[in-house]
Amino acid sequence: MNKLFLLLFISLMVHPLASQEIKLPVADREGGKPLMEVLSNRKSDRNFQEKELTLQQLSNLLWAANGFNRDDKRTAPTANNRQELELYVTLKSGIYFYDASNHLLRMIKEGDHRKSTGMQDFAAFVPLNVIFVSDLEKASSEHYAYTGCGYVSQNIYLYCASEGLGTVVRGSFNKEELAKLLNLPPHQQVLLTQSVGYIK
Repeated sequence: MNKLFLLLFISLMVHPLASQEIKLPVADREGGKPLMEVLSNRKSDRNFQEKELTLQQLSNLLWAANGFNRDDKRTAPTANNRQELELYVTLKSGIYFYDASNHLLRMIKEGDHRKSTGMQDFAAFVPLNVIFVSDLEKASSEHYAYTGCGYVSQNIYLYCASEGLGTVVRGSFNKEELAKLLNLPPHQQVLLTQSVGYIK
């Protein structure tokens, strides 16, 4: 009986972000501030707290970034609807692939790898780093891949401005190290990274 109680206690204490697959709650599509107010408040921040985001915030942010808002279309446009951009995220518990069609996170590597996402000090402790990866075999061109990346990054900026979170998009990182960490094939490449967290 004591052993059963101990196992139950341990299972309840395990944080949901430590599992191999994180089923995200349904994104809240009704909330948020008015667009013009959000645009007025959009900015880059680099002074973050270590406080973790809630699962609902993570869900809303990823859906806003590049989730599906129709059966086969996403919240960000892509040239010829190629949908070549995929998102990976680093959390304290590991690196995850954002499966947008099922709106969940799939762990691809356990452990805290946040510092590998950038050369800035805050990358190592900010609660969330988003990694933008383009499949150049699907993209109309590399130029359009970067264009689409910009749309997704701006969606994150707008969500953060609405939610009262800080964010900054970053180009200062080791592309080869990240590609190896994500185990990317040659036709996929990391384009940008973006940090998200509470502002100090």
